Amino acid sequence: MTVPVKRLWAAVLCGYLAFGAALQALPTYVPQRYGGGPLASGTAVGIAFLATACARPFAGWLADGGRSRPVVLIGTALTAAGAVGQMTAPNLPLLLVARLIMGAGEAALFSAALPWVLAGTRTAQRGRVAGWFGLSMWGGLAGGPLIAALAGDLVWWTMVALAGTSMALVLTTRQSHGHAEPLARIRDLAPSGIKLPGAIIGLAAYCYGTIAALLVLRLRAGEVGADNYALTVFAVAFLVTRFAGSPLVDRYGGRVVAAWTVGLEIVALTGIAIADSTAGALASTALAGLGLALIYPACISMTLDRVRGMRPGVSMGVMTSFWDLGVMAAGPVGGLVAEQFGFPTAFIAAAHAAAASLLLCLVFLRPRRATSPR
Repeated sequence: MTVPVKRLWAAVLCGYLAFGAALQALPTYVPQRYGGGPLASGTAVGIAFLATACARPFAGWLADGGRSRPVVLIGTALTAAGAVGQMTAPNLPLLLVARLIMGAGEAALFSAALPWVLAGTRTAQRGRVAGWFGLSMWGGLAGGPLIAALAGDLVWWTMVALAGTSMALVLTTRQSHGHAEPLARIRDLAPSGIKLPGAIIGLAAYCYGTIAALLVLRLRAGEVGADNYALTVFAVAFLVTRFAGSPLVDRYGGRVVAAWTVGLEIVALTGIAIADSTAGALASTALAGLGLALIYPACISMTLDRVRGMRPGVSMGVMTSFWDLGVMAAGPVGGLVAEQFGFPTAFIAAAHAAAASLLLCLVFLRPRRATSPR
């Protein structure tokens, strides 16, 4: 079966570039336009991930049954609608509704596109292809803040254009020839073997959510500097490490890699909390990107090793939902902590979440190699 992999990769990238651009724009846009504080800004960033967490398993479920193209197309339409909604929202509640719509769209876009790609991939190459295709999502999340910084006041129009491009790419893509399969049972969307690796990645995601929602505000409030490009530094460190370091999951196993990366994250978040210079803040931010880059492939490896025979759309969707839930919680919780106790305390709290994730890694750790290449 011939699958338009490159076109789908580009569609997901454009959709997530729009999503990532909002991560840079919202922390300052919400206070300026709606008068909200860290809690409002954090909620605006994090609430989209609530929608992605709920939608991903169902998108993967439908895609595994041969419904990939319509689900991906719906995802691009929702992404575009959410981008327009954020640009035009007259008040904070409607902005939050637009964020939910965009989050659901992003979930459908990636979680249905991945099974579409894997359906045309030989079994022996599925792990490698899944890891490569995942860079479309992570590249968008990491590169979006840079685009937002470059776009300046045109950031919202840029988001709409990127979402529209994603939709156009899918509209001009034909459904690959393949037979629809019976849908799996709904109860299979929550397998028991996913709980522990899901908790590990969810706690690590809280760290990412804190950075996405509060890093810009932390640097600005502390007059440290670099608030306009700190997320870009994080993005570069994340992408370089993800691209170059993914083979480490094959070599040492997902559990070992997860433990080491989360350990680095504890150091990075503590560094951001106490940073009093631009150099120190940027060094800690880069270390945070390095630490978070490999937690996703490491946890996917652990999950697929524990849940055998599960369809790829469902397994990837459920695992990514744990990530989304962690990011979602970090926005309002971290914002509330920052309002009550200050931004450094919010990052120390995130370091404690990383420590809990590390503890689970050590308890979960077994001396065996991962079986699912990334």
